Amino acid sequence: MAPSSPGTSSSAFLAGFLGHRDDLVRAEESYASGELDNRQVAELDAKGWAGVAEQCVSRRLDDLPLVSGIAETVGWCRRNGLVPVLATLAWSPVGTHLAERFGFHAFSGPRLETIGNRFTGRVALHFDEHDKRDFALAQARELGLTARSCGAVGDSRSDLPLFASVAVSVAFNASAQARAAATIAVDGTDLRRPRLEPVGARGSAEERGMTTRTGELSTS
Repeated sequence: MAPSSPGTSSSAFLAGFLGHRDDLVRAEESYASGELDNRQVAELDAKGWAGVAEQCVSRRLDDLPLVSGIAETVGWCRRNGLVPVLATLAWSPVGTHLAERFGFHAFSGPRLETIGNRFTGRVALHFDEHDKRDFALAQARELGLTARSCGAVGDSRSDLPLFASVAVSVAFNASAQARAAATIAVDGTDLRRPRLEPVGARGSAEERGMTTRTGELSTS
């Protein structure tokens, strides 16, 4: 999940600007129901980017529909011994923007092919829900942490493998699937409510871990 506001996603927002929002929303719904896989949705979405200049998309990123409290939540994580990581299926321009804007330790995501600073309409690197999990767990290993000392926040089918791997999982404005798989479900438009105590706060300092924000910080 990206930190978008409920009912939308960064991909749908950008597809609206690019002119293929309706097709993408239908594809995302088919992904949620299991009719399509991530690769199929990514390839459909990528076609809508063909011929668009990178700078045209960059100018739109400040207008992404995001939930409130992202910067404050990232800051709270760092003050409490947590490392905030953005594990997302959003295209790399979105992940780059969010990581730089809010100070995430690292981010993941698929990549679009570009030639001469324009998108070609093809996918350069696919990245699915299993890659999302693997990215987050690799980040944990680099920090000397086990998966069970980590937590994740997510909202959809793409978060299920990661939810199954960490100690605490929070379904935020989430689908029924994600809610069923999560430790706790929360709805709202602000990441600051409620706040979670650091993983392992009742144990030793070495048990304190990493929190993973999956996808986007949107309100979807």
